[in-house]
Amino acid sequence: MHIAHVVGARPNFMKAAPVIAALKGFSGMTQILVHTGQHYDANMSDVFFRQLGLPTPDINLAIGSGSHAEQTAKVMLAIEQVFTEQRPDWVVVYGDINSTVAATLVSAKLGIRVAHVEAGLRSFDRTMPEELNRLVTDQLADLLLTPSEDGDANLRREGIPDERICRVGNVMIDTLVRLLPMATPPQGVELQSRYALVTLHRPSNVDEPQALTKLISALVDVSRHLQVVFPIHPRTRKRLADAHIDVQASNCFLLLEPLGYLQFLALQQDATIVITDSGGIQEETTFLGVPCLTMRENTERPITVTLGTNQLIGSDTDRLRNQVQRILQGQAKRGTIPPLWDGRAAQRIAAVLVGASGR
Repeated sequence: MHIAHVVGARPNFMKAAPVIAALKGFSGMTQILVHTGQHYDANMSDVFFRQLGLPTPDINLAIGSGSHAEQTAKVMLAIEQVFTEQRPDWVVVYGDINSTVAATLVSAKLGIRVAHVEAGLRSFDRTMPEELNRLVTDQLADLLLTPSEDGDANLRREGIPDERICRVGNVMIDTLVRLLPMATPPQGVELQSRYALVTLHRPSNVDEPQALTKLISALVDVSRHLQVVFPIHPRTRKRLADAHIDVQASNCFLLLEPLGYLQFLALQQDATIVITDSGGIQEETTFLGVPCLTMRENTERPITVTLGTNQLIGSDTDRLRNQVQRILQGQAKRGTIPPLWDGRAAQRIAAVLVGASGR
């Protein structure tokens, strides 16, 4: 069996690494790794391959940045040639980025079967480009590998037959479980005993100067009670500069460059609070039992709210301040780890793929 894995951004790398490793255990298996280059910054991409133990990509399309339409079109044009030459039995796509939907569209038109890892997640917010990518990918994919029960329910509601749905658990937790013992904080960083770890990159939070200014002001207030550790995404750094917001002038923040997976995981594990707008971090903090305040109005990972440690804050910066105070006073939300988030999702995915190849 010949499998092509398509990745393009950091969350994909964390999901693909354990699946590739699990499939190596089957005889007659050949695999290629196609990196679209949707994330092209070395700090955002290359270091993750090294730390996760991912093989060097067999093919790097080097797509780079662009509008959603431009990026999707570039991936489709380039990856069609790859799939035509390689003719894989399965294309495995991950998550909800533009590369995922582009590879799925091309595969469907070429008659190549697609397996979608992390299928069925829904925010029910079609203003999010990722939501559109999820909807299209799940309609076209032949095998929908879901992380949780809500994913199954969403797919059935959209008319997907049960035989295409398989709940396997959260494969990102596989990577976390494997690498947590090796996680170490970044060298030279002076961490206080209590700190808030912050990540922000979504357009709703960083693209509008007024909203960004309001959010930074709230974080300054938070930093009066505990240290704010802020690895800045390149997009966010540019928006801060464009809005002439000098975070350093406040002397309240520990600003860092984007971190590798092991360094960031160590910071998450020991954080008092995580403040984020990232999807994957909502899942990791739930597994780690760390309070998470998500600066979004909705989440495609509601299980992190119903079972986990996550709370949706939206754009309400007063609520952010209040929830930080509650956590510091010992009133943090308690959570549990969802079923099948056990570090063995990749083994289940590999078994399902091998079994499905005989259909």
